[in-house]
Amino acid sequence: MGRNILKSSVQNAWFSIIFQILFRCITFILNAFIIRTLGQEVLGIMNVRLLLLESTILFLSKEPLLKACLTDIKSHNWAQVINQIWLSVPISGILGLVLVYIWINVLTPTEPIYLSQYRLGCYAVALTCIVEQCIQSVVLVAQSYCFVKLKVVIETIYIVSRTIIFLVLVINHPNEAINAFSIAQIISAVILCCCYYGFFFWYIPILNRIKSESNDKEKEAKKTIFSDMGDFPFNSVWDFFPGIMDNEERMLNRDLCLLTASFVKQSVVKQVLTEGERYVMTISPVLTFSQQSMYDIVNNLGSLAARFIFRPIEDSAYFYFTQMIKRDVPLKSQEQKHISESAEVLAQLCKVVMSIGLVVVVFGQAYSYTVLYLYGGPKLVENNLTVTLLRFHSFAIVLLAVNGVTEGYVFATMNNEQLDRYNYIMVIFSITFLLISYIFTYIFGPVGFILANCINMCARIIHSIIFIEKKYKDTKHQPLIGLIPTYNFVIVLIVSGILTKLSEIYILNTSIILHIGVGAILFIITISTWALENLTLLRLGYDKYKRRASLKTD
Repeated sequence: MGRNILKSSVQNAWFSIIFQILFRCITFILNAFIIRTLGQEVLGIMNVRLLLLESTILFLSKEPLLKACLTDIKSHNWAQVINQIWLSVPISGILGLVLVYIWINVLTPTEPIYLSQYRLGCYAVALTCIVEQCIQSVVLVAQSYCFVKLKVVIETIYIVSRTIIFLVLVINHPNEAINAFSIAQIISAVILCCCYYGFFFWYIPILNRIKSESNDKEKEAKKTIFSDMGDFPFNSVWDFFPGIMDNEERMLNRDLCLLTASFVKQSVVKQVLTEGERYVMTISPVLTFSQQSMYDIVNNLGSLAARFIFRPIEDSAYFYFTQMIKRDVPLKSQEQKHISESAEVLAQLCKVVMSIGLVVVVFGQAYSYTVLYLYGGPKLVENNLTVTLLRFHSFAIVLLAVNGVTEGYVFATMNNEQLDRYNYIMVIFSITFLLISYIFTYIFGPVGFILANCINMCARIIHSIIFIEKKYKDTKHQPLIGLIPTYNFVIVLIVSGILTKLSEIYILNTSIILHIGVGAILFIITISTWALENLTLLRLGYDKYKRRASLKTD
């Protein structure tokens, strides 16, 4: 494959960050609109109960198959891979039936006024998940062949269309907001499906024509989305469906099935760890729907950096490491150029995410109140609980950042045996996390969710660090050194933290603008200090950008 995996991974992270910024902005505006016009309980039903159902079905039916099928794409028998990824459709259907029954008949019921809408919402979410699984073969091919911008464009269309449909319906029928949510979910999923298949319905015939034409025509296409596609194995959009491509081997690949089985166990545990607080809120009546909605707002706001910066970096890093490092071969027996490059990439990723996380911790202590006040007005901060939650979230963010990168590397490089062993460790983490969440919530209230998550993240980080240290013990590389911040950067962070806290105490009540101004100045000083200490990294990034820009203009 002639594509640059590192370049594609970086581009994917960059475009995903832009997409996540857009998505989070839309979500926050929409949440503010719902709270002001529809009430907190409706927001709690949609954002906690129904979206948790969607997340559970999608993650468990898609994640294991997609991760397994992304491994070593150069060696793929694509007929087998397509057959395997389509297993997500019946899996999501079975999961949907089971979970919808639980959501409707087992979990704490909603108020009678919302019950019929809630039931429709559960069925709509299950149907939406099945529709979305029908495009996983196309999504897999698009990611494998580095269609980076395609994903961002189509998913942006998906989010915007869902938001517009919801707003139009809810403005005209404000008492049926959950029904509007359900209809918007289904229609936008169909739009997503049509966009993905529509693109390749247009793309593949043109690519086939270019392949069959003269070399001059191929040279003209060299700088377009048709370049470097000589190994593209699909001759028709029908090849994305199971059983269509020619295949002289068995229907499914045994190794991929074993790898998928390992990822299934891992995904169940990871889903519990990722959405643990929502499961606790959903299963036990710890918080009302209204309280759940307020916690969800603060949780989303507090994890803003994790969602639109750290998660895209984690996904792109996982894809990069799966292509650069072989799971079943010791590092010293692999191509050392790849090992050296991947170690340097891991070190720089650790440095970047740790630095961002520390900045969030420092400035989050003095500006949590300000952020919440600007977002939700006086009502959102009249209860000091929301401010306390956001401050604690800032500590969780730095742990999420480090865990995302280190665990992404671990999952990308573990062999089947190691993955199976780690699955048992993750089970212990999950059970411990749920127990601690339940206990801490009764002791500390909603803050207990965050404290439990911090403990869980620390345990996972320690495990990942031990694995990476063992992985590189016979080499000269030390990628984890990126987790140690420099002395000057730490001093600037401490000074900034003290000054911003003094500003909150003595200036905020007088002038919120002046308080923000103080933070802006100290933030610039902090970032400038980091930049001066990492000129080599910044210069490398700038040089790559210049080379890419010059290639586009040539």
